[in-house]
Amino acid sequence: MLFADTGLSGAEISALFAVWSAVGIAAEVPSGALADRFSRRGALVLGGVLQALGYVLWTAFPGFAAFAAGFALWGLGGAFVSGASESLVYDGLAAAGARAHFARVHGWMEAAGQLAQVPVAVAATVLFATGGYELVGWVSVGMCLAAAAVAARLPEPPRSGEEGHAAVAGYLATLRTGLREALSRALVRRALLAVALLTGLDAIEEYFPLMARAWGLPTEAVPLAMAAIPLVGALGSAFGGRAGRLGARGLTVVYGLAALLFAGAAVVRHPAGLALIAAFYGLYRAVLVVADARLQDRIGSAARATVTSVAGLATELAVFSVYLAWVAGEMVAVTGLVVVVAAVLPYAFRAPRAGIPVQV
Repeated sequence: MLFADTGLSGAEISALFAVWSAVGIAAEVPSGALADRFSRRGALVLGGVLQALGYVLWTAFPGFAAFAAGFALWGLGGAFVSGASESLVYDGLAAAGARAHFARVHGWMEAAGQLAQVPVAVAATVLFATGGYELVGWVSVGMCLAAAAVAARLPEPPRSGEEGHAAVAGYLATLRTGLREALSRALVRRALLAVALLTGLDAIEEYFPLMARAWGLPTEAVPLAMAAIPLVGALGSAFGGRAGRLGARGLTVVYGLAALLFAGAAVVRHPAGLALIAAFYGLYRAVLVVADARLQDRIGSAARATVTSVAGLATELAVFSVYLAWVAGEMVAVTGLVVVVAAVLPYAFRAPRAGIPVQV
């Protein structure tokens, strides 16, 4: 709304989103290698600062040029965060002898992020009513800087062994190590495929309000219904640790049930179908947490952020398949995409054969 109210055309707004996406894609893997080469905690701090600067531009200099620069900074900041966050947490737990608890901790983190959407939406409404876009913008700057300050206090385990070698190796060597691990090791490739396909499906959330309105839910009731779905998703994420005990077959069954619920909603096409969508989202988020954990389990720590960033890049590409599916056939085509992912998961989640080490 900020862009439209500033006077930008639909084409200009689309161009802004293109800038955001292009910068994020271009910076995803290089930023992960920087985190491996120097500091994953530092990458989180830098990501928060860059996003704060983006909001400063939007708020202080509203206009197309400042919006485009802000989106570029936002995309760059997001790239620094995406590869470093899971890597920092995983290695921190490994250093404390608690590697097996990553799925549970990661699930709690994801759940917290989804639960935060509700109070953030309420706060944004109150702030806008009080001080308009300017107040919302400056508070957003403060929140990004606060997140960066919190990240600066996170413990970062010392590098040792292969990790220590990566820390002193050159940037290009670190980048090559991560790319080689992501592309040449079958176990890592399969886990990366699962993460990319599942995380890409999260773009479906953007269409939940459109589904609700198309199924006859009154417009004034849509925000309340949309608030309920992330709550169920948060519950699913919180149970990701328990779902991590399942093998490839069990995880495929859970996701298959989620796919059936989604397909049922597509058939019903009624406001009551939103309950099926919520149940789908909860089960889906639980499986996604496990997929993230399996990827971390299968990669070596030396280039962990780089490999995780490769998964982020693949996710960006998978997101476009959701957009194209919606354009091609809306709910029917997206349902087909959900089912296709279900068919791939048994291969992607396949455990290593006995005698083959999981890590490099």
